[in-house]
Amino acid sequence: MNDINSSDPEIAEAIRNELKREEEGVELIPSENNVSKAVLQAMGSVFTNKYSEGYPKKRYYGGQEFVDVMEEIAIERAGKLFGAEHVNVQPYSGSPANQAVFFALLNVGDKFMGLNLTSGGHLTHGSPVNFSGKIYKCVSYDVEKETELLDMDKIKKQAISEKPKMIISGLTAYPRKIEFKAFQEICEEVDAYHMADISHIAGLVAGGAHESPFPFTDIITTTTHKSLRGPRGAIIMCKEEDRLHDKYHPELKMKDGSAKKLSQLIDSAVFPGLQGGPHDHVNAAKAVAFGEALEPSFKEYANQIVKNAKAMADSLMEEGIKLVTNGTDNHLILIDLRPSRLTGQGKLVQNALDEAGITTNKNTVPYEPASPFNPSGIRLGTPAITTRGMKESEMKVIAQGIAKVIKAPEDKAVIEKVHSDILELTKQFPLYPGMEILK
Repeated sequence: MNDINSSDPEIAEAIRNELKREEEGVELIPSENNVSKAVLQAMGSVFTNKYSEGYPKKRYYGGQEFVDVMEEIAIERAGKLFGAEHVNVQPYSGSPANQAVFFALLNVGDKFMGLNLTSGGHLTHGSPVNFSGKIYKCVSYDVEKETELLDMDKIKKQAISEKPKMIISGLTAYPRKIEFKAFQEICEEVDAYHMADISHIAGLVAGGAHESPFPFTDIITTTTHKSLRGPRGAIIMCKEEDRLHDKYHPELKMKDGSAKKLSQLIDSAVFPGLQGGPHDHVNAAKAVAFGEALEPSFKEYANQIVKNAKAMADSLMEEGIKLVTNGTDNHLILIDLRPSRLTGQGKLVQNALDEAGITTNKNTVPYEPASPFNPSGIRLGTPAITTRGMKESEMKVIAQGIAKVIKAPEDKAVIEKVHSDILELTKQFPLYPGMEILK
């Protein structure tokens, strides 16, 4: 921190304060994690100085020999980690990665199916305020009102009726496992592409704690942060061959007259279709994170994420807190505040938990009766606290604190007591042991 301390003390102070916030609180937003020092170092490396339009061995600028080495390592590691035939590591983040798939496979106005945002889907899965809902025609599928679970038979009937060109399987607030094979069978029956967005569960998939979309799925998109514990970014993985080429892209041919591969459609959509030069420093950090995820210890980490989520869910329910689907199979938990007489009070509870040192996010619940700006749910996740070494016993302490705040979200004495308990807990689990960033 020496240079930034002297050149820009205001930003240096913001960095120190952010580290202090992360050190002294428990991070429960399921899309967040704490990367290793090695990942941080790669992101701060001299690769940030380079511009590298194109792909390895096919660049538009000179001086690419070491960028090519780095990017090829990232591609190889990701392919090994997920069992992918083809990998593109250049997408800037999850939404641009999803946009690239739309751009590669669909035309403006084409129909696709995605999980409704209030049922646990993502903005890019067809929200009317997003490019996916504005440019393309989305037919949303939902969880069932009674069980709050996906009904694959109902989704199949909907797909047969609607005949979409693509179906997205994926989640941002669905606490149960996704049946990728069942989605693929539906896609094959209706001649639709299957895009699995595993951004939230990529670390669980890599660590064997959740079923992989491969070898079933045509295309996988994922962010590289969240449970995968890498830098902010994304990758797209796909099969080499396009099984629907003759139906949807017969005009796309190579110079020799052969059909364009699915991998070629994806690559050309990323660059030059939607992006310019890749962020080489971030891709270097992706490579480091993929290498870490290939270590045997990562399997233990992924499975502990799920154990911790289940332990926290059980403890919350013991405290009388209602959970969507009454539990979890993955890394996330969705609290339903309606039985606690806090319908439309997600913002109040989120802010109260913030004061107590517990970072969460307000979230809609299935068939949300209130506004998404002040919804009736709170979303929790265990990747970051698992990274810090916390296990089932710590989940009980955190869950009890959350329950106390939910039951008295405006009681400052209660919030202060929970905050004190959280500070005592986090002291036992330093975020970056030995890191001198505060000096």
